[in-house]
Amino acid sequence: MGQQATPVRTAGLGKAVGPVPTAVSGAVLLLPGGEEVSARRPSPVRAALALRSLARRLARAGRREGLAVHPVHYRYRGWNGSEAHPAADAEWAADEVVRRYGDVPVCLVGVDMGGRAALRAGGHEAVNSVVAIAPWLPEEDVAAPAEPVRQLAGRRVLIVHGTNDQRTDPELSFRFAARAKKANREVCRFEVHSDGHGLHGHRDEVACLAVDFMMGALFGHPVSRPVEDALAAPPPIGLRMPLAAGFGKSLKR
Repeated sequence: MGQQATPVRTAGLGKAVGPVPTAVSGAVLLLPGGEEVSARRPSPVRAALALRSLARRLARAGRREGLAVHPVHYRYRGWNGSEAHPAADAEWAADEVVRRYGDVPVCLVGVDMGGRAALRAGGHEAVNSVVAIAPWLPEEDVAAPAEPVRQLAGRRVLIVHGTNDQRTDPELSFRFAARAKKANREVCRFEVHSDGHGLHGHRDEVACLAVDFMMGALFGHPVSRPVEDALAAPPPIGLRMPLAAGFGKSLKR
């Protein structure tokens, strides 16, 4: 009896969050977390739940501007070394956005491993901005190439990290941001003091920050003063910008 062929896995673009505008003029792709190594297929339901609150905030804020928000369904649960499966899936999803909606700007929004995927896939020609929340980045290794940053040239980049994160090292995201800032001035990083990996203590502030940044990057809205200052400030000031408690309460979205 012949050996059965292994089915080829494909990435997927999840159902849009909220109603899809009649005329789409920008898109957000949501990239969930995962594991360092795993060939298992991730649960799209679990991934959607992890980003549901933020997804709704982004979709609601951009609805009048023609924003479409979609989660990305990975082929594999793991990053899987040099395969970097989630980053490849993010690039596929950006291609799919262009196929569906035409030549619209895309913002990649990722958490944990999805943050690394967003940063790695940021060089896609449709992507104009990246939001990486508590990104998982590799330990620096003199025997391995550094995590690339040149693909982010010409993109607007926001990194957000809790200072008490015990799962993904905030110092590694700072070092990444410092290298990225040399290749691209439009990089900023906010620190959420005394908060952990899930940023549960400042969930509303983080969501407001992501919305503010996304609306500026995709649709040219004026960004808040803290974001403007963080983008303009030289390192390390603009890469260790504290996210103030109550951020966003005065922003009207």
